[in-house]
Amino acid sequence: MINQEDQFKKVISHAKEYGYVFPSSEIYEGLSAVYDYGQNGVELKNNIRAYWWKAMVQMHDNIVGIDAAIFMHPTTWKASGHVDAFNDPLIDNKDSKKRYRADVLIEDYCAKIESKIDKEVAKAAKRFGDAFNKEEFVTTNPRVVGYYQKIDEILKRMGKSLGANDLADVKALIEELQIADPLSGSRNWTDVKQFNLMFGTKLGASADSAMDLYLRPETAQGIFVNFLNVQKTGRMKIPFGIAQTGKAFRNEIVARQFIFRMREFEQMEMQFFIKPGTQKEWFKHWKDTRLKWHLSLGMGDENYRFHDHEKLAHYADAATDIEFKFPFGFKELEGIHSRTDFDLKQHEEFSGKKLQYFDHEENESYVPYVLETSIGLDRMFLAVLSNALVEEELENNTTRTVLKLPAVLAPTKAAILPLVKKDGLPEIAKKIVEDLKWDFNVVYDEKDAVGRRYRRQDANGTPFCITVDHDTLDDQTVTIRYRDTMEQKRVKIDELSQLIKAEVDEKVWLEKCSV
Repeated sequence: MINQEDQFKKVISHAKEYGYVFPSSEIYEGLSAVYDYGQNGVELKNNIRAYWWKAMVQMHDNIVGIDAAIFMHPTTWKASGHVDAFNDPLIDNKDSKKRYRADVLIEDYCAKIESKIDKEVAKAAKRFGDAFNKEEFVTTNPRVVGYYQKIDEILKRMGKSLGANDLADVKALIEELQIADPLSGSRNWTDVKQFNLMFGTKLGASADSAMDLYLRPETAQGIFVNFLNVQKTGRMKIPFGIAQTGKAFRNEIVARQFIFRMREFEQMEMQFFIKPGTQKEWFKHWKDTRLKWHLSLGMGDENYRFHDHEKLAHYADAATDIEFKFPFGFKELEGIHSRTDFDLKQHEEFSGKKLQYFDHEENESYVPYVLETSIGLDRMFLAVLSNALVEEELENNTTRTVLKLPAVLAPTKAAILPLVKKDGLPEIAKKIVEDLKWDFNVVYDEKDAVGRRYRRQDANGTPFCITVDHDTLDDQTVTIRYRDTMEQKRVKIDELSQLIKAEVDEKVWLEKCSV
């Protein structure tokens, strides 16, 4: 059985080999933690973004979208707290000279304990077979219960220490757990220090008059400063939401794990403005709603879990993460936060402008509370890609590499293949391409034997292969092959569009969210 580290290496290799993700400026030896999306990657990324946008904006009559600028007035970031408090706790190893995030070292230690739990569960499942009750086992087995208690104690202590900015205790925890440098094995650590993550830049023609600016570290503030613009021009009534997708930038000192943590990344966020006092019910609503969106893609219910924050931001009264099981363990995919009225009040104070809503039903003005959902598009891309990549053993003792992407997200929906490059078959195949490309992203492929072409499209993640053969000349039927099952059947050419639509249409997939 392939281990997680080897599986992750295969994902990274496959992403490059099949045009999904390339190291940025690779001909110049690349740039650490910066990546480019290739011809297949950009299609997958666009499809994920569109799937989110349709579910979040188009399917809600009280949520609208904006596209705020990356550059914002520098006082924005003073008001938001990023200038003073947007820090990561970093620790250096004196022997290896490597720098790490202290909280991530501790979380990785807990992840290793979780892997011990997984091994205990796997052994028990093998021992008890069909009679195995996982829920009962993990709540009663002394060893597993002990593992869970240890994880809980460690994370609670870390959360408390970080919340109090007690960095000495964070270092003490690392030493007590005997956490070693992952590269050298050394436990010779420096003190933990805070490091601001914002990228600074300049606006202006000359050095003398240039204004200090920041590349935005998040997209949310562009929504908050436009709250009144959107509310008034859209005649929006509370509760309502403002959504946007866009690039954000963080000077991650410890960027790692491929596109999971990058210096330039894309967020998909929605800020939902609500009446104060209703935040608990809306928090639950958006937890349920967002998890249903993830589950609609069919990537395995067991691969998701909620992780409530031990350490709450000073402005939040509730926060949870939807975590996904990446090849390197469960990690945050999406955050859902009850931000109270902190953001709008801060911008009121620093701008001197009122950012309030007049409630006609209550006949009063108030600063709305905010419920946030924020998902990293690049992380979602990695979740989809890593979950989809499998190697299957076939009945003839061969293996195939297949990218079982959700069909709704697949970069290419169908490949049209003439069986041979003669007898008029390429002409029919190209006509099918011309007909289908108005509705779907399709490709024409005539190189190599048809079996090799099937394998190539399997690895590309293409849900359908449509083969034109000599029977097509007589009866206008083609063979359609399904990627996941390798099932083949004959269908009429004029049925292809409807058949593909039934499998890849966003409506078919998104309707699962409302179940």
